[in-house]
Amino acid sequence: MTKDVATRDLWPALPLEEWRDTYATLHMWTQMVGKTCLALAPRQNHWWQVTLHVTARGLATGPLPFGPRTLDAEFDFVEHELVLRTDEGAVLEIPLRPRSVAEFYRLYLKALETLAIRVKLWPMPVEVEHPIRFTDDDVHASYDPEYANRCWRILVRVDDVLRRFRAPFLGKCSPVHFFWGSFDLAVTRFSGRRAPERPGVDAVTREGYSHEVISAGFWPGSGAVQEAAFYAYAAPEPAGLRDAGIRPSAAYFQPQMSVFILPYDAVRTAGSPDETVLAFLQSTYDAAADLANWDRDALERPARLPGSPEERSIGYGR
Repeated sequence: MTKDVATRDLWPALPLEEWRDTYATLHMWTQMVGKTCLALAPRQNHWWQVTLHVTARGLATGPLPFGPRTLDAEFDFVEHELVLRTDEGAVLEIPLRPRSVAEFYRLYLKALETLAIRVKLWPMPVEVEHPIRFTDDDVHASYDPEYANRCWRILVRVDDVLRRFRAPFLGKCSPVHFFWGSFDLAVTRFSGRRAPERPGVDAVTREGYSHEVISAGFWPGSGAVQEAAFYAYAAPEPAGLRDAGIRPSAAYFQPQMSVFILPYDAVRTAGSPDETVLAFLQSTYDAAADLANWDRDALERPARLPGSPEERSIGYGR
């Protein structure tokens, strides 16, 4: 296998038109599990308790308390099943295959009932156009295992790059986590300052943007961007950000969504995909942080040279 082929395998093609129906169905399935997090997980700032996280096999909730017991759920995109586990050793699997959202919802509730996990879920999806209640959704019923697996493999790569980008930031920063409402993997940095109040917004938005942020991530595309892409934005948006010079040359500002966009295809076909993404993340952060007058000396760790005493001490080397 050539180096070029190996790189392409790490960043597989994900054309939206080829898996749009699977994407829409899987989006609804992840919302069911995400709403379980919302019902059971202890409240955290900015709703961080409701997110899913990338694993070696898919996307998972992490431990969810239910009285003295613990539940977790994982979408396994290797074996293609949703796995529910409890700390008592019980395991239930729901196969991921073409089936309607309504049928999947019935199976999911039945599995929770079998595990004696009693939770009330609001069966209305969020952050989508023309939402259909889970109980009534016979429209979305597709599942292509190849594209579900490709999407997860990309998320594994993105998770790694976002963690590397997150590492030198000393200020308040989110985990790298997956938002099932918008179906994106994201990381968010905070300046430490409160943001201006947003009159008329819902409680989720008010809490999510209570403080100044610069956020970045990846999603398969939706709305004004009909392709898989990386994105970056600042909230509130500082004056002049839209005209800032960013890297690489394939990146651009999308005015309808008020975000910088780097098409995924520009990344997967680049000579060094990881470095291409990091250039996008760093250049958009640099522009936003400078224009918003963030205290970067206090918020960022100075760069360490490879082999420096500080670098060696991390591994307790001598």
